[in-house]
Amino acid sequence: MLRLKLSTGVVLAAVIAVLAVTPLAVAHTHAATSTTVKVKATDFHFALSTKTAHHGIVIFKLTNKGHTKHDFKIAGKKTPLINPGSSATLKVTLKKGTYKYLCTFPGHAALGMKGTFKVT
Repeated sequence: MLRLKLSTGVVLAAVIAVLAVTPLAVAHTHAATSTTVKVKATDFHFALSTKTAHHGIVIFKLTNKGHTKHDFKIAGKKTPLINPGSSATLKVTLKKGTYKYLCTFPGHAALGMKGTFKVT
């Protein structure tokens, strides 16, 4: 009887330990797969904090430092058109490859608001 209670206690302790560690491991894995890129829009240029990232979730934080409205489009997704002094966030999941980005406001890409972003 004592042996059964001891075995049950050991198993219960092991289960509690696994349950306590699992959420931490999942949270750590998720955090390791995302990259944040700061994007500064001016008239008529984008300045990215980095032009490369590892595959997975990439969060683009756009700030409009220009005098006209701008947006940021990459991989078929885009931010809203934002006013000068405003900010917007775009979250995309990217696979390995090279992606073109641009401002979709008429004429802005032709004036230089475009570039490429590499995902490894």
